[in-house]
Amino acid sequence: MSFNEEDARGVKQPHNDPLVITLTIEGFNTKRILVDNGSSTDNMHLPAFQHLKLDPGRLCPFDSPLVNFNGDRVYPKGIVTLKVTVGTYPRQLTRQMDFLVVDCPSSYNVIIGRPTLNRWKAATSTYCLKVKFPIEDGVGEVKGDQVLARECYQVVLATKENHTWTIEEENEDKVKALEAVELVKGETAKMTRIGTTLSPEMRTKLIQFLRENLDVFAWIHEDMPGISPKVIQHKLNVDPGRNPIQQRQ
Repeated sequence: MSFNEEDARGVKQPHNDPLVITLTIEGFNTKRILVDNGSSTDNMHLPAFQHLKLDPGRLCPFDSPLVNFNGDRVYPKGIVTLKVTVGTYPRQLTRQMDFLVVDCPSSYNVIIGRPTLNRWKAATSTYCLKVKFPIEDGVGEVKGDQVLARECYQVVLATKENHTWTIEEENEDKVKALEAVELVKGETAKMTRIGTTLSPEMRTKLIQFLRENLDVFAWIHEDMPGISPKVIQHKLNVDPGRNPIQQRQ
C-alpha cells in the first residue's frame, strides 16, 4: 500500500484537518467517525449508540476507566460488538469490532483507534485524508470528508474536547501493593519489587530465593552476552556503499 499525489486529489491544500470518514455500522451509514492513531481504544459515544437503535442488552460490562493525557477519567457504559464495513463495493472489508460506549460530549460519533486500524492492517495518510487496507484481491480505501472534518474540529476547539483515550491498566492501589527490595545490599541499581501482601515467612523465603539466583538478572547490556541476532538486533538504515564519517560534535 502506498500514497501519492493522486490520492490527495480533491483535498484542499495546505491543511491540518483531522481524518474523518464514514463507515457502515450494523447496516447504517455512520458519519463523523474520527480516525485517531493516538487512541488505544475504539469508542462509540452514547448518542450514536442510541441513534443506531441498538439494544442496550448487547452491552457487556467493562470495569476499567478510560483516561486521556489531561488525566480525565470516564467509565464506559459497556462494550459492544458490532458489524462494521469499510470501503465501497467491491473493495470493502467487513469485520466484527468491539466498541467502548462512553457517555461524554463529543463532536464525533465514533473514534477509531489502533485496535481497529491494526485489525484492518490499515495505513493512514492525514495529508491525503485517506485510509487504505488490504483485501483478498487488492487494496481497498476510504476517503475522508474534509468539510465535515473542519466542522467537527471547530466544535472541538470551542469546547476543548478530549477524544484520545487509553484504558487505565494500573492504579495507585496496585502500585502501593508493591515494595522495593535490594537484592545486593548497598547497590540501589539492583532492586526488584515484590508484593506487600506476602506473609513474613513467604517474604523472607522469596527474597532469599531471588538473592540466590542473581545470575539470572540482567542489569546491564554486558550481562547478556551471546544473544543470537535471530532474537533481536539493531540496524541503521544507511547506504552500504557509503563510507562512515565521524562528524564533529
